[in-house]
Amino acid sequence: MAVLGIELCDAGFQAATSEGGKATGPLLEGGAGPLGWLGLAYHDGQKTWFGPQAEEAWYVRPKQIGHDFWNRLSRESSSLGQPGKPLSFSQLAYFSLRDYYERVTAVSGPPQKLMLAVPGEYLKDATTEDERVGLLLGMATELKLPLVGIVEMACAALCDPRLGYFDRTLPVLVADLHLHGAELTLFRHETQFVRRGYTCLPHIGYAELLRQVVALMGNRFLRHTTFDIQEDGRVEQVFYRQTKDFLLNGQAEQHYQISTGNRSYEMNATRDQLGADTAPFGQALVQAALALLPKGATGRPERCTVALTARAGLLPGLAARFRAAGLTRLLQMPAGAAAVGAAGIGEHRAVLEDLSELPVETAVPNAFVPQRQSGLCEVRLVKSRRAATALRPSHAICEGFGHVLDNHTSFTIGTEAEAPDLALPDDFNASGTSCFIRLELADGHWWLLGGEGIEEAERTPLESGDRLAVRLGACETEVLFAYCPELPALRRRE
Repeated sequence: MAVLGIELCDAGFQAATSEGGKATGPLLEGGAGPLGWLGLAYHDGQKTWFGPQAEEAWYVRPKQIGHDFWNRLSRESSSLGQPGKPLSFSQLAYFSLRDYYERVTAVSGPPQKLMLAVPGEYLKDATTEDERVGLLLGMATELKLPLVGIVEMACAALCDPRLGYFDRTLPVLVADLHLHGAELTLFRHETQFVRRGYTCLPHIGYAELLRQVVALMGNRFLRHTTFDIQEDGRVEQVFYRQTKDFLLNGQAEQHYQISTGNRSYEMNATRDQLGADTAPFGQALVQAALALLPKGATGRPERCTVALTARAGLLPGLAARFRAAGLTRLLQMPAGAAAVGAAGIGEHRAVLEDLSELPVETAVPNAFVPQRQSGLCEVRLVKSRRAATALRPSHAICEGFGHVLDNHTSFTIGTEAEAPDLALPDDFNASGTSCFIRLELADGHWWLLGGEGIEEAERTPLESGDRLAVRLGACETEVLFAYCPELPALRRRE
């Protein structure tokens, strides 16, 4: 029987199974990708609804919606429930978990084991951990869940076997957005992958982001059509849905359309407008990341890999902001990474009779983190140690030979079978594996793009002094990017 992993994120619950090292998931996405199953509760006076059903009433009956019970998990009273008998946050969380677990197991079947991935906020200190983990253990006991462990969400996400290659010798900074806050978690490669830094940004979450964007887009809609979406909660709910779709679909434009009994109102919005509306959230996240990372001798932030969860990756322009801040090694995590990783970890855990002995983890063995695949071409960008921004390179140099980049709009590096502009050494051709790297000139910069056979693909600006370390099995070489200001003076005299 499979092991079930559940990602307890109020900005999008995810579930996955793992059996024999093979993961399946995510399950129950709710039709809206990483934000499909929000941690919402709607009490209609008699019954409580959760997830997508509660989301449909968020703007229609906002006073009957609970949206912070996972964020504030405790025995404190919420605003929902019968008159004079409010439900506590922990009760809402209990009913929410029961509802979600029943829906997931109706699809996957009953699991042999269950592993929970929880927000880093739950494990930020001993007092918080005792309270919130204690409540989760109580829920597991009441629901008779085969719980075998609890792991921090960012930690579990690094164990997703679907992840691409990243340099394990460098620190890894995981950036995630929840419903009421953002989390940044710093891991270092020691005897294990260990959490060595953590910060939470309250009010930098999707509840606040979506509410702000709906309000700003609604003001534009009012100016454009003279129709106020806030006059009717049902209309505002439709407008919210269209705004959320715009955030998820990645399209350049969104066509807003509101129909009433008398007429239809329409407006086109651009992704640039969406990016401007969400810019403060991205700026705050990058500033917090820079504050969490120590500064190197050059004054630049410590070199590390920034891993963006699928939820964080939805924030327009966030990746570009990290690159502009000097954090150019980006890893895009797939949806449900923490659920898949937790399920895989759970395969190595035993069912305990006494849940008080249950392991609660903020570190994982190195073997749990996906290893480099021997059959792929590994490409790693080594940035120059130059403190100031370097010039755009004019040449790519490999094995002592220089190749002109100027007068090109694209440049390729690879094995001879790919007919590249710069051919890798002969021993690469003997491997029989394709390796193809693409560079593109845009906005006055050379950019490193992906290519066939590359395990790590990061769209990164190249500067003079940067190097590409290329490895394929036992074959290794480097491509150095340099600026040659006076090429004619270097020519050999005839």
